[in-house]
Amino acid sequence: MRKSIRNLFRVLPAALIAAGTLVSCSGKNPEPQRQPIAKVACDESFESIMEQEVAVFEYVYPKEDVIADYMPESAAIDSIMAMGSYKNAVATRPLTDEQVAFLRSNKKVVHQQRIAVDAIALIVNPANPVEILSRKDLAEILSGDVTRWDEVEPSKLGAIKVIFDHQGSSTVKYMRDSVLNGRSFGPNVSAVKSNPEVFKAVASDRNAIGIIGVSWVSADMSGREKSVEEFARASEASDTTTMDFNSDVKVLKVRGNDEVAAYKPYQAYIFDGSYPLHRSVYMICTSPGGTSHRFFSFVTGFQGQKIIQMTGILPATVRPRMVRVE
Repeated sequence: MRKSIRNLFRVLPAALIAAGTLVSCSGKNPEPQRQPIAKVACDESFESIMEQEVAVFEYVYPKEDVIADYMPESAAIDSIMAMGSYKNAVATRPLTDEQVAFLRSNKKVVHQQRIAVDAIALIVNPANPVEILSRKDLAEILSGDVTRWDEVEPSKLGAIKVIFDHQGSSTVKYMRDSVLNGRSFGPNVSAVKSNPEVFKAVASDRNAIGIIGVSWVSADMSGREKSVEEFARASEASDTTTMDFNSDVKVLKVRGNDEVAAYKPYQAYIFDGSYPLHRSVYMICTSPGGTSHRFFSFVTGFQGQKIIQMTGILPATVRPRMVRVE
């Protein structure tokens, strides 16, 4: 999985220490161990994206160190407002005017920029015959007004199990605010502990429907991943790329209210607004310079935006390739 890239970087310091010990025995002074000097508080929904950003940034700039910690969105915002070790944050909303004013009153520089438009994918088991849900269908399922698949369309499947990553996630907040208009979830809704667990639950349960960021299903999670070198080379190219979805689950088409056509969360349909379940992603930086600001510039610049495009969501500044209408 994507963590394999970061794990490579995690084990390097230990290898360097061991090598340094051998050198010191020969009478030579070892190189000092690198220390993390930039920390990012990132909404857990975007872990799969930020892992690639950090890995490529450190590959391109080998003297820089960035550590990304993944947490609920509210905790990410709180972390940067605490004015401690976190100088970067990634969330689905920018800081409010009051929060910006507070930071500036404490002599902090505030930079924030939209870096992407994320789609929320609805995934079901490949054995589920359902292909399309409308926003109305989704609202009725989330509220518990519809509890069985045979209420959606003729089916031998039973009770619908709705699965989120965890109850404090920004995905839960989006569905409650934007789809349910503040209403409560029904008893058929539950949460696991992470996005990969949502994926695994749906892949193994015909009655489940998972609600997950599209970057988690836009590549084969069990197959070969690009190396950091491949991501770095691809991020420098000016061409565009297309992504397909993991075949272990089925990604549903979604139809907006009062709309006839339904769409899957391909980048082009996120771009033109045809896919109705989408939200903006912002990066915040409170450092006037140093690694934190350089990483902010990288993510918001061409290379960082190209990496976002390769993860399956829509970058803020790189135009997507249009896909064939199904």
